[in-house]
Amino acid sequence: MTCDHGPVAAALRIGTCNWSDHSDFYPRGLPPRDRLTYYSNFFPMVEVDSSYYAIPSPERAAAWAAAVPHDFFFNVKAFRSMTYHERVGGEPREPTDSEEAAFLACLEPLRVAGKLRAVHYQFPSWFTATPANQSRLVRLRERHREELVVVEFRHRSWADPARFPLLLELLEEAQLSLCIVDEPQIGSGSFPTRRELTDPRLAVIRFHGRNRSSWYRSGPTSGDRFDYLYKEDELREWLEPIRQLIESADELHILFNNNRANYAVVNGLQMARILGLDYPQLPPTQPSLPIAPGGAPQR
Repeated sequence: MTCDHGPVAAALRIGTCNWSDHSDFYPRGLPPRDRLTYYSNFFPMVEVDSSYYAIPSPERAAAWAAAVPHDFFFNVKAFRSMTYHERVGGEPREPTDSEEAAFLACLEPLRVAGKLRAVHYQFPSWFTATPANQSRLVRLRERHREELVVVEFRHRSWADPARFPLLLELLEEAQLSLCIVDEPQIGSGSFPTRRELTDPRLAVIRFHGRNRSSWYRSGPTSGDRFDYLYKEDELREWLEPIRQLIESADELHILFNNNRANYAVVNGLQMARILGLDYPQLPPTQPSLPIAPGGAPQR
């Protein structure tokens, strides 16, 4: 079974932000090595997030490409030093030449297979809108001369009314896509929803959930932070913005990062249904909502 999305599929793809976290989604006993193939039966793309924690070998990336249908695609998150998540003496550490070379090498098998759609740079909350960091953004295009590049901010300084128009101009000139986010609006470490198209070739929306109480929580898995199941009316709020983006962008990716249980899968397939896309639905053996021990849907 493969996803058959009709004529809109070339412009609109829905997926989740990794395929390994959705423990309640996979059939019991399915080997982890088969999860990506199983996932590709339901979605036409995925965002690789393991590349943030450790740079995969080219051989591993080639195995990913071989495990999915011809019309399945990947976005790949940049390694953590390349997004300045690592600091030395309170200052961001620049990636080493070997780290940069290894990351670019891991992209090559996906590119050769025609399955690399974009590289995603998600910057931390301490990556603020300084001249030095603006220069770092410009250099991304020098590093990725061929790839589509998406940038996602956490710190609100980038959205300051006096500064935001300059950011848009910078991103447009460098052909970098500003990631549109749905996330809790709390404190300086959250970026507001700004539906701006800075590279007409690609728009990306990432749904992080709206759990205010867990937004700054650290835990053993990302599900501890992104613990939120969207209601259908919350997804329907995005119908008109999505239509506008489809009309303006060559391609639109809608990615769910609410990684508790099977929340991202449920909401991704729910969004596909709302948009009238012919994505497969969950098997009848699997509940459409995660079920808590007491028997009620978790929320």
